[in-house]
Amino acid sequence: MTKKESVDFVITELEKLYPKPPIPLTHKDPYTLLISVLLSAQSTDARVNTITPLLFKKADNPYDMVKLSVEEIREIIKPVGLSPMKSKGIYGLSKILIEKHDGNVPQSFEDLEELPAVGHKTASVVMSQAFDIPSFPVDTHIHRLMYRWNLSNGKNVVQTEKDAKRLFPKEIWNKLHLQIIYYAREYSPARAWDLEKDIITKKIGRKSVLNAYYNK
Repeated sequence: MTKKESVDFVITELEKLYPKPPIPLTHKDPYTLLISVLLSAQSTDARVNTITPLLFKKADNPYDMVKLSVEEIREIIKPVGLSPMKSKGIYGLSKILIEKHDGNVPQSFEDLEELPAVGHKTASVVMSQAFDIPSFPVDTHIHRLMYRWNLSNGKNVVQTEKDAKRLFPKEIWNKLHLQIIYYAREYSPARAWDLEKDIITKKIGRKSVLNAYYNK
């Protein structure tokens, strides 16, 4: 299969399985999405979705968030892990949003990535899911599958993002990154992986990955 044929196959299969992929993190606006994405670092979306209602009941906007102390924020978000860094980040970015952006989440990578605890991936998710600006956030699932599918060399997430943007049409990036995440969780996980159910990897997978699977 050529690269183009592989790409077309991926798009077709994912469209069949996930024609309307929902956004996994519960939110109501760009601010609550930004906080949810920040909290999801090294945690699961399911766990974040159990904690955010408690946090957002007390503060679902930057003005109310800065009325809480870093310690109060930390107490609420402890179950998602990395709470010392995340609580400082949430308080700090809320303060900056008020001081520099009239309490609004900015719609640019540059401004988003200047916020405390907000990296490129978090900014990409917000740009894509809150503002519908074409972005291709690469998480561990997408990084794993782009390698398994022989569409990227797996060197690092920066390279994986470049390859994804080069190979897939820009107009489907926002939908596609969600489709790949859902597929990865359901059919191509890192552990307890059953290749027989993983129709995409079985068809277009990297030879070394397939050989390693069959020889284990």
